Amino acid sequence: MPFAGVLRVGSLNNSTTRLATRPKGTMTLQANDAAESSGGASVRLAESSISTDVGFLLAKLHAAGSVLNNAALEEFGLKERSYSVLALACGNLGPTQRDLAEFLSLDPSQIVALIDELEQRGLVERRPGISDRRQKLVAATKAGRTLHAAAQKATQAAEARQLAMLTGEEVSSLRSILRKAVWSGNPGDR
Repeated sequence: MPFAGVLRVGSLNNSTTRLATRPKGTMTLQANDAAESSGGASVRLAESSISTDVGFLLAKLHAAGSVLNNAALEEFGLKERSYSVLALACGNLGPTQRDLAEFLSLDPSQIVALIDELEQRGLVERRPGISDRRQKLVAATKAGRTLHAAAQKATQAAEARQLAMLTGEEVSSLRSILRKAVWSGNPGDR
């Protein structure tokens, strides 16, 4: 379902990113100077003490990224969560439903619903575990791998648009710092 009108995303860098629909339902990304936008409050509030809080900044970045990713994934009938399950199913790591729930920090019932949806579309299949046949491994089908490859390009383009104000070196550093913060020590503890 295409966006009606414009959706405002992010504003801590003195610009406002907006998604707008074109007549055919395709999304365009527009960055306007905050002074030209009607959202002067965002610029003013960016000076508050919370704007240096890492958790707040990560939440803002995630919220903006989710909007862009979900818009990019819409043409594939996916959202961030279903795309994440499909992406993990496309790897050669043989994740179980429990692995997916733990890794994606979702309730097992949410994972079951996501897998059910992907399975009904013929994108993934459940297989019995190798060492414990009661476990259900989730694997992508050929159709799932094909869809994932196209959707991955769309999410990479959305990420590039979101981080366009950063240099390649800064994006690499950001990715490295985030991975370190998320997985330093034992990933199971997070």
